[in-house]
Amino acid sequence: MPNVNVNFSVVRSTKDYLILSLTVSYAFAGKMKIVEEPNTFGLNNPFMAQANRLQPRVTPSPVSGPQHLHQLAGKCFILMESTYKYEFCPFHNITQHEQTFRWNAYSGILGIWQEWEIENNTFTGMWMREGDACGTKSRETKVILVCSSSSKLAQVSEPSTCMYSLTFETPLVCHPHALLVYPTLTETLQKEWDEAEQAHYEELITDQGYRNLLRDIFEDAGLFKSHRVNLDTPKPVLNLDTQNSVQTCTEDLEKQRKEIQRLQALLTLHNISFDPHRNAENDQESETEKDNHLRGDTGTVNPL
Repeated sequence: MPNVNVNFSVVRSTKDYLILSLTVSYAFAGKMKIVEEPNTFGLNNPFMAQANRLQPRVTPSPVSGPQHLHQLAGKCFILMESTYKYEFCPFHNITQHEQTFRWNAYSGILGIWQEWEIENNTFTGMWMREGDACGTKSRETKVILVCSSSSKLAQVSEPSTCMYSLTFETPLVCHPHALLVYPTLTETLQKEWDEAEQAHYEELITDQGYRNLLRDIFEDAGLFKSHRVNLDTPKPVLNLDTQNSVQTCTEDLEKQRKEIQRLQALLTLHNISFDPHRNAENDQESETEKDNHLRGDTGTVNPL
């Protein structure tokens, strides 16, 4: 027990006794060991404002890839490493929670499910991107699938700043063909791949062209996140309601009729003669003569 310099003079009041007690407690606190325990102020704390909880920046991509791996959707796997807890939810996201009492203990999203990594007809990894901001970029994680007797999150590392690598062990990838890409495609996409392979073999397309064709196939299959730009111009919306169309035409015709009557009244008011029938005949003759000239008639137009 440490020595504490306290004046044990007669306590004259209750206030003096409280001051004495606090002084002794402070002296002992300097020798106490603080044990760090996992905090409870993370993602699921019901007392935390909604704005302060983890907020994903994008929506996860749909579940894709080998059918036997789809059973992992909706499950989560936890790994405790040092003072951090990592939680990996296949086809959803991966999060990191600092397990300390620090006032600014970090809890964040290291990536959201986006797409597969494919090499030589094999799924080589899962990409979790668009995580929390990290300077001018976003955190992202590559998930490597390894054969094992049980499904578990085995290891998490950070090879470079804000770029994480996660090893997930599972018996679902132990079969030699468990991660082949071709069997997961539809017959139509398999046929497109066969045609691209043949064209590449016959040197009808370049290596880059072959890779571009494969990327299009993988995007159509939902294995890659699509980066295509939609260049289709918006088409006008047609009003197929016949009743409304007829009504609109009738209203427009009535407006034109009233406008003609107004103009005729205005001409009459200024004593200007007007023969609508004669004008229509002249217009018809003019159109006929114009048409004849366009067809090669070299005749002259009668002067008015």
